[in-house]
Formats: sequence, C-alpha cells, structure tokens
Amino acid sequence: MTEREPIEAYLEGYAEILTGVCAAGRRLTRDEREALRSRGERAAEVGLGMRDLVRAHLSAAQQILPDVPHSAVRHLLGAVEQAVDAFAEGHERAQRLAIRQEEAARREFVDDLLYGRSDLGRLAERAVRFGLLLSHAHAVAVARGPEPYDDGCAVTRAVETSLLARFGDRRILLTTKDGRLICVAPADEPEVLTHFAKQAYAATGGGQVAVGRAHPGAGGVVHSYEEALNALDLATRMDLDDPVLHAADLLVYPVLARDRQAMADLVHTVLGPLQQARGGPKPLLDTLTAYFDTGCVTAQAARRLSLSVRAMTYRLDRIHRLTGSDPGDPVQRYTLQTAVVGARLLGWPDRPL
Repeated sequence: MTEREPIEAYLEGYAEILTGVCAAGRRLTRDEREALRSRGERAAEVGLGMRDLVRAHLSAAQQILPDVPHSAVRHLLGAVEQAVDAFAEGHERAQRLAIRQEEAARREFVDDLLYGRSDLGRLAERAVRFGLLLSHAHAVAVARGPEPYDDGCAVTRAVETSLLARFGDRRILLTTKDGRLICVAPADEPEVLTHFAKQAYAATGGGQVAVGRAHPGAGGVVHSYEEALNALDLATRMDLDDPVLHAADLLVYPVLARDRQAMADLVHTVLGPLQQARGGPKPLLDTLTAYFDTGCVTAQAARRLSLSVRAMTYRLDRIHRLTGSDPGDPVQRYTLQTAVVGARLLGWPDRPL
C-alpha cells in the first residue's frame, strides 16, 4: 500500500459531505464532526502525520471548488475549517492517549528495573525499547536537590537536553524516582555519569549526586541504584557535603555499620566519657570530627570550628584526659577516629545507643 492510499482511505465520503454542506448552506452536523474525529484518531494510531492529512483535506476541497456556486464558497470554507478542526481534534486526542500510555509503560519499566520486581529475561526484552542492553554492565547515578523532581519538570529537561547534546543516543536512561534524578549509563562510558553529575549539580542549585558501582545484568542496575541511594543516606548521617559521592569510596562505612552492637559498644566505651564534659559530649565530638576531617591539622581544624589554635589544643587535651586516648598518637588516633565514625553512623549522642 502506498503512502497516498491510506490517507485517501481516511477521507472517504469527505467530498460528499462538503458538497452537501454547500448545497444546503449548512454547517457540519454533530454526527459528521464525530465521524471526522474518529477518523483522525485512527489516522494517528497508524502513524499518519497531521501535515499530510491537512494537505489532503485542502486538496479534496480544491477538487470540488469548480463545481461550487460562487454564493456557496463561504459555506465550503466554513465546512473545511470545521472538518479539519474535528479531524485534528481526534488526531491530537489519540496522540495524547498514546503519550500517556507510553509514559505509563516507561514508568512501569523504571519501577521494575530499579526494584527488580520483574522476570529478568522479560525485563531485558523491555529494556531494549528504552535504549538499554541489560546484558552489559551499567552504573547508576542519583541526584537530589532542595525540591522533588519529576520527568516533566524544568530541571529534568535541562539535564536531559545537555546529555543528548553531548552524547546523543548512547543507550542512556534518564528518569526520576521519589523526587530524585536518576541516570543509568553503560559501564564502559563513565564520562556520561560524570557529565550527568555536573549538570545535575548545576540544575538543582547545588544538589548532591551519588554514583553507584558498575554491575552486570538487570540485577546489577538494582545493585548500583541501591549503592547510590545508600551513599546519599550516608552523606546525610555523616554530614558529608561533597557534591559528588562515589559508592566505591565509601565502602568502609557499610563494613563498620554491619555489626551495630559492636559499633555501639565501641562508641560507648571510647567516647562515653565525653558525657562528663561541661556542655555535654557534642562540642568535643565536633572537635574530633573537624580534627580528623582536616587530616589532624590543628590550625585548620581550629579555623573550621572558628576557634583559636590554643582553644583547639585545649579541647584535644581535654579529650585525652577524659577518654584516655590521645588524638595525636597514631595507634590511639585510629581507635578514636573509628569511634567518631561510628557515632556519626549511629546518630550518637542525639540518639541513645
């Protein structure tokens, strides 16, 4: 079947309608308009473009124009306007429905992909439709900002436009989930997630991005996604303000948190004596945190806490006297630093052990 033949099929009876309108000097009836809407819907469903369809409607009107009395030309023009409007309305209605169905299918796929709730073989087949080859390894990056984002918001569109302009069609999936931006990219193209992190950070006004490690298969996408989410959760608990977090750099924290009871015992034993300090343990715990975060440089830690070096030195000495552990001693420092990490993971002293 040629391109012209299916278009003509959707104009069957159209010329007769125009002729009847001109002869009676009337407008299109409700039934005629509804029939045109239905034809517009069917034309959209088979992929016929509205531009070609409008041209066909105008061409059909031109063919009967020589037989239309001069006094009826205005009726012809009015009828063509009504007909094209009704046909276009049906065409647009079908397109909106198709878009909603596509969005629903995409959302269902994303949910199944990120939660691993579907048969992996079937999921891999569906993934091809959305540009992913799940037989390959993928990594996932997750970005969060001051507000939730969805697929149609300006932030998502800005990041997507930048990714497409830079990388084109490289089997990248950009979506949203629970108000966060998510990018799934092939493991052998790490520059994609690097660019995504940069653009997401800028578009969200200084948000935070976490990048999971690359893993093979459909289950690997879930694994990488969960690593990225855990990294963001860890950043909240540990007050990590780095704009980009890599799960591979944070593996020590899940190891430390794996045995909660052992970690709680360590925090209680090593840092518990800080509760005897005037003002409670938090100021001294913040002192240790700043000291370790700055590489045990007293002057730099003092500046971070807006203290004098003398006051900083006094606090470190106070910690030594209370805990019996010297932050300046390499062996004792390791125990103290591990306990400080544990305190941040457990939320101590704000939450009881």
